[in-house]
Amino acid sequence: MKKTARPIFQIAKDIRADWKKINYGAVPYLDAMDTLDSINDNYFQDTARSVVLYFLCNATSWRGTTAREIKKELKAL
Repeated sequence: MKKTARPIFQIAKDIRADWKKINYGAVPYLDAMDTLDSINDNYFQDTARSVVLYFLCNATSWRGTTAREIKKELKAL
């Protein structure tokens, strides 16, 4: 049985709850993720896929168990 993916906006909410000092480079992508439901959505001219990838590139300073789990979840999308 395949597990269904959580909405991206819910993942973004969990990121904000855990990451106390969000890297300034990740903020615009996290803001965009607040509006996305699935990896197939668009954020203006950008795909959700590119938004998530850019977020991951700017989230290298976010560490810990929750960070590892959520980054793995995002990569699986």
